[in-house]
Amino acid sequence: MNHPQCAVVFPGQGSQRPGMGKDFHDHIPVSRRIFEEASDALGWNVAALCFGEDGRLNLTEYAQPCILTTEIAMLRGIESRCDFKPRWFGGHSLGEYTALIAAGALPFAETVKIVHTRGHLMQEAAPLGTGTMAAVISPRLDLDVVERAIRDLPIDVANDNSAQQVVISGERKAMPLAEKRLAGDLSGEGPFRFVNLNVSAPFHSRFMTTIQDVFRDALEFLLRYLSPRKAVSVTSNFTGHFHLEDMSKIIDHLTLQLSHTVRWRDNMKALSQRSGHIYEIGPGRPLRDFFRTLDVACQSITTLSSAERMFKTT
Repeated sequence: MNHPQCAVVFPGQGSQRPGMGKDFHDHIPVSRRIFEEASDALGWNVAALCFGEDGRLNLTEYAQPCILTTEIAMLRGIESRCDFKPRWFGGHSLGEYTALIAAGALPFAETVKIVHTRGHLMQEAAPLGTGTMAAVISPRLDLDVVERAIRDLPIDVANDNSAQQVVISGERKAMPLAEKRLAGDLSGEGPFRFVNLNVSAPFHSRFMTTIQDVFRDALEFLLRYLSPRKAVSVTSNFTGHFHLEDMSKIIDHLTLQLSHTVRWRDNMKALSQRSGHIYEIGPGRPLRDFFRTLDVACQSITTLSSAERMFKTT
């Protein structure tokens, strides 16, 4: 399975599901220790929340540390079972933090606490019910067309996911007009879908700027642990390219990621230029389909059994 230049990517919020990571926890000691380390750091039972039918798993404040913990537990379990040593790393939104841990740029215990803070702040950034997000889906999606359609609305492009999907984020009351404009502007590009997302706030939009200063203060605490030299193997959602070996810029870009577009399409291009072997590790597999729009193969591991099948065939 190991390739000298392989890359690994991690999905973000929305990929959570009850029972995620339980198979790794139950069968691989190093994975179980990751869940225990997270619980010690946060002061609550992360495994119980991940494995049970707990409604908090869909709250941003809890979903983010739970996903991060599950992804690192899965990665460490895979590393313990085979000669798997990724060279390049990427992650979608929250997944960027998993990628930085995986690369050795950040320590797990301190980062899971920062991510918990991040989730809490993002959940509280806008009054409940005032903001929302929607996926714009079309076979040939021009980002410039989307940006022109919403430029005078209190709505921003949150995720540039692929040539077939862009997510927009902003005021709930402005979304019907955005949908109407986009349906007209993209009518000649094939089937059009506008999917309202079940989220509690308008993430990756101008409405997250209210929490940037507070979150940056929290990130500053990580300065004593951050290894910029190792961060250069991780793609930045804010820039679309690999992080530079510059501590202050890394902190800046992680802070700005909150209120700016996740440039995942550019991240995928950067990773695929470095590696011909890309693996997605997480409780869900949303990134695999995004890579397919670039004609780039991405193999997904979502369970221990899927990892075991891959070990036997690669």
